[in-house]
Amino acid sequence: MVRFETTHGDFTVEVDGKSAPISSKNFLRYVDEGFFNGTIFHRVIPGFMVQGGGFAADMEHKSGHEPIRNEADNGLKNLRGSLAMARTNDLHSATSQFFVNLVDNDFLNHRTGNFGYAVFGRVVGGMDVIDKIAKLKTGRRHGHDDVPAEAVVVNSARRTSAA
Repeated sequence: MVRFETTHGDFTVEVDGKSAPISSKNFLRYVDEGFFNGTIFHRVIPGFMVQGGGFAADMEHKSGHEPIRNEADNGLKNLRGSLAMARTNDLHSATSQFFVNLVDNDFLNHRTGNFGYAVFGRVVGGMDVIDKIAKLKTGRRHGHDDVPAEAVVVNSARRTSAA
């Protein structure tokens, strides 16, 4: 379990190290290093997802570790509340960025002709906070679209034993 304390409320995620060992290990490495502290949720699209883990409050990109192998073929689905690795068009480009699905996003799942996005966990507490973040006004900032006008800063992300 990982507890995120943000400027807009707290939420807890549970990682699935059994189904998604590479993504889970990668995510927890960033948590343990304190990498997410001070980052923002920089991409918010209502009815789709909320993304964070890669930018500081000033929209400065944070460099992470080497990209990991995409394990979207692990059987986990991009359902409401699930946590998945963000990536570029390169299938194996995920580093620190992740997103929370606001709805069931079947088109992001692994299938023939679409490798998909690797789900590695789910929100187990505070989904109302994620929904609140999804309702924030967004706009264009530093060359990026869908950035909340009011920064949603991760004050801390740390392992915990409780939801």
